[in-house]
Amino acid sequence: MNTLWQQRALIGAAILFLLLGGGASIRAQDPASVEEDPVKLFERGQDAHAKGDLKTAIEFYDAAIRLKPEFPEAEFQRALALLSSNQKDEALKGFHRTVDLRPDWAFAYARFGSLLSYLNDAKNGEPILRKAIELDRQNVEALVALADLRLRAGDINEALTLSRTATSSKTATASTWRKRSFIELKAGDKVTALASIDKALTIDPNDLGARYDRAKLRLENGDKTGALDDIRALEKAGHATDLPAAIELAQFYDRAGQPDEALRILDGLSEKDKRMPEVVALRTEIAGGDGSSPEQRTALEQMLERDPKNAALLAKLGAAYRRVDPTKSQDYFYRALQIEPANARYATGYAAALIQGRRFAEAVPILRAVIARNADEYPAHANLALALFELKDFPSAIREYEWIAGARPELAATYFFLGVAHDNLQQYPEALDAYEKFLARADATANNLEIDKVNLRLPVLREQIKRGQGKRKPS
Repeated sequence: MNTLWQQRALIGAAILFLLLGGGASIRAQDPASVEEDPVKLFERGQDAHAKGDLKTAIEFYDAAIRLKPEFPEAEFQRALALLSSNQKDEALKGFHRTVDLRPDWAFAYARFGSLLSYLNDAKNGEPILRKAIELDRQNVEALVALADLRLRAGDINEALTLSRTATSSKTATASTWRKRSFIELKAGDKVTALASIDKALTIDPNDLGARYDRAKLRLENGDKTGALDDIRALEKAGHATDLPAAIELAQFYDRAGQPDEALRILDGLSEKDKRMPEVVALRTEIAGGDGSSPEQRTALEQMLERDPKNAALLAKLGAAYRRVDPTKSQDYFYRALQIEPANARYATGYAAALIQGRRFAEAVPILRAVIARNADEYPAHANLALALFELKDFPSAIREYEWIAGARPELAATYFFLGVAHDNLQQYPEALDAYEKFLARADATANNLEIDKVNLRLPVLREQIKRGQGKRKPS
């Protein structure tokens, strides 16, 4: 559930709509009936624009421009109204007339470029935003909008640079810091992303979007105590006012180790909402425990007897049995997948159970199908990398582990597997680089066996490289 995200998107859209002229309509006025003063005509146009009567606004702007052809403010407002009326081509022409008349107007470049960014029009928006930044290097609106476009284009490095420049401005808002945090998360830097969210909440403690982001990130980082502070703040602010938000809040409480609080939220729903399938499934999941003990698994199986088509419950049993009984795990995940064939989590769970049962070749096509539908499905990449590694398909495994390293560069184990894979292919310089990255990130307790293996291998490996042995990695 992403209710709060949806709310934030709707709020953003509403703000944008108001900016472009959203609101109630007004009675059309004839520009010819107004005193022929271009400034007054422009002001009448702005009044109509603010009330959502775009047709009348454009007529007044046109009248003002006819009387005063060199009127960049009217040209600009007319372009915004045209853009809001889905007349993008005419809006672009109007904007270019605006900057021809006033070529140093950074605000116009930034506002128009940011609106084009909102419409995901990189072709037209990007050069306009770059011009805004050229005119005003601290223009936060242009920096954030361009960062968003560069992120969508896959250029995370420039997106990061732009967002960090934006937050260095004295006019940076909580929203500016949240955008930076979002980009940092995409870059796999959870520590810095959390610091950016903290900064956003320092600026605006009442920013529920930032509060939501921090609760989610703290849970991902295992900080249940910190997450609980944010979850309680969300509840106090009325986050659980509708069914999707209540479900989301209950899931947060459960993930924070507070199942009683999660059930309290669900108990507060109306009788009608309590009977909704997603609520029944969530309540079953929370009340049944995580399946980590034999007693919990037995309880879950008894629930399944009463509700054999509960896909969420089947998947939970699949996860509970994965390490205890891979065959049972496979069966439960397979049954869940038959009920919801498009569910990536169930497909990945089924493949993970196959891997646990050392049925690597069967898992590979399932995971590749998941990734084909969702290229950023991290668990699918992680399981596919392991399956390929076990099948000794080292070139393919390397591609997957390189993707994982890009997504989560802090994970030490990734570099160990990369080193072993390169080593097996006799790509010794690449193996040495991966091993050294592993050692730099490894935990002395958790990774002590792998550390010993690498330390034994490194002297020989360095000597092999020194003698020019090994094979060149294909370009």
